[in-house]
Amino acid sequence: MHKVFTLLTILSVVFSYGQLSFQDSATLKGVGYTYGSSFFGGGVSFCDFNNDGWDDLTYSTTNGEQLKFFQNNNGIFTEVDLGIVNDQRVKQVLWVDYDNDGDKDLMATSISGFNRYYRNEGGLTFTDVTSTIGFFTSNLFTYGISFGDIDNDGHLDAFISNRDQTNSNQHNYLYRNNGNGTFTDTTVSAGINLDSELTFCSVFFDYDNDGDQDIYVANDRPENGNRLYQNNGNGVFTDVSFTSGAGVYINAMSTTIGDYDNDGWFDIYVTNTTAGNYLLRNNGNGVFSNVSPSVGTEMNSIAWGSVFLDADNDNDLDLYVSSMIEAGSNMLPSAFYENDGSNNFSIPSGIGFANDNRVSYANAIGDFNNDGLSDIVVMNDTENYFLWENTTTNTNNYLKVKLEGTLSNKDGIGSKIEVASNGSSQFRYTLCGEGYISQNSNTEIIGLGADTFADYVKVTWPSGTIDILTNVAVNQTLNIIEGSTLSTDSLDQMVKFSIHPNPTNGVVMIKSLKSDLNLTIFNILGKQLVNKTITTTKNKVDISNYPKGVYLFSTKDEAGNLTTKKVVLQ
Repeated sequence: MHKVFTLLTILSVVFSYGQLSFQDSATLKGVGYTYGSSFFGGGVSFCDFNNDGWDDLTYSTTNGEQLKFFQNNNGIFTEVDLGIVNDQRVKQVLWVDYDNDGDKDLMATSISGFNRYYRNEGGLTFTDVTSTIGFFTSNLFTYGISFGDIDNDGHLDAFISNRDQTNSNQHNYLYRNNGNGTFTDTTVSAGINLDSELTFCSVFFDYDNDGDQDIYVANDRPENGNRLYQNNGNGVFTDVSFTSGAGVYINAMSTTIGDYDNDGWFDIYVTNTTAGNYLLRNNGNGVFSNVSPSVGTEMNSIAWGSVFLDADNDNDLDLYVSSMIEAGSNMLPSAFYENDGSNNFSIPSGIGFANDNRVSYANAIGDFNNDGLSDIVVMNDTENYFLWENTTTNTNNYLKVKLEGTLSNKDGIGSKIEVASNGSSQFRYTLCGEGYISQNSNTEIIGLGADTFADYVKVTWPSGTIDILTNVAVNQTLNIIEGSTLSTDSLDQMVKFSIHPNPTNGVVMIKSLKSDLNLTIFNILGKQLVNKTITTTKNKVDISNYPKGVYLFSTKDEAGNLTTKKVVLQ
């Protein structure tokens, strides 16, 4: 009976979701380029650098070559000259609005000279601010740079990763954004390790769901364990690498973040050599477990860039990994791992990656033709780059979410996005600098499978603001401005009270009451569920017996003033 059920399930998946498919469209779309012989590759960015709603591409370049900027014009790329002169051996190219003025600035790290930073003055006119921004200006062989807001003050801070294998004397740096276009070195006071650890890259994310951003660092060579720095909330970090289990001692190349099992706790994928890649599952208790051997994502090759994506929009995250191994070896030159829906992965055949066998390093995702399917760009060493256009044919639905902060940083970096549909939730975390010295699109894609609407889309911003949209139509891009839905409060708020906790697991307290209130609770369809009187002493409400979703708490005071608030049951 079990075998029959499994077969029927597989057939259902095939007929419902169609066929995964990718094709290399780099030359066709105008982004064909060959880096040339590199030293552990160069970075790629799939960020929309001119904010026109179309994901652009930026390539790092080797000595003597100028950076490559490909502007996306309705799905076709054109190389453009942005007036930026930089012919060093650049590692990471990253776009970030570090000064919160509404346009993207450019960061370019290098191992053949000093790093260079360019402020966008508007209209893609740039000023070189390398000497005034506050970062170090000597050549420390920098690979990666990433941004996050460590103190939730609305200004993005920076972590710079250095890897000088020859001198072995270059540590990493943490800089705090002063809010005036400059940064201050807080490496020592923040508790960042001052040893040389051959670091490739880092990422800011909230691993413990406490509302502030922690830092994960990928270090090369087994003698240099990866670092996980827990944010104490006061500008100081605690090194929890050992106690968390995330401080693995491997040849680590990447810091890829995603919630592959949709439990609300963000996991880490770290690439490695033939000893196998690590999928560090976040157990939700401060500890990570390597589940890669059991779920099928070890790869056992010479892996570099990796990225989570829901390639077929079927409600779960798949995984793509690049390798420097060429065709003809018994090791994998690349791997696309499909999530089977139960958080196990396998490599499907016949989906278009047959010639994905070049010397590859960095990769990143975006949606260059705005069809709701994630595409992949791959940096190749001496052969043409790949632009893996996602040509999957299915009827699955999706939502795209683009954020704009007001109290938080303008790019909304460090926000947690939850999309609920049909009784289950998916989670995304907005990052700036991730994978292997790469940058994904600022627009998140969430696959919804056959669901025809999302029950709600909830954004928890670094500031603590919570925006919730309910009954959201699928197959659209949501441009969400922080505070635009007035968090969980409705526009007609007149009665002053608060609801805690919100979101809730079932029991909430009605607080800050000045008088007794009549409370009526409706589900999102308007059906009345509860009608009771709330007092200062009898102010507890239990909705744990109802399905997960959004509920409307409507109150009326003695003067007849009406207030409705949204409460999320999760």
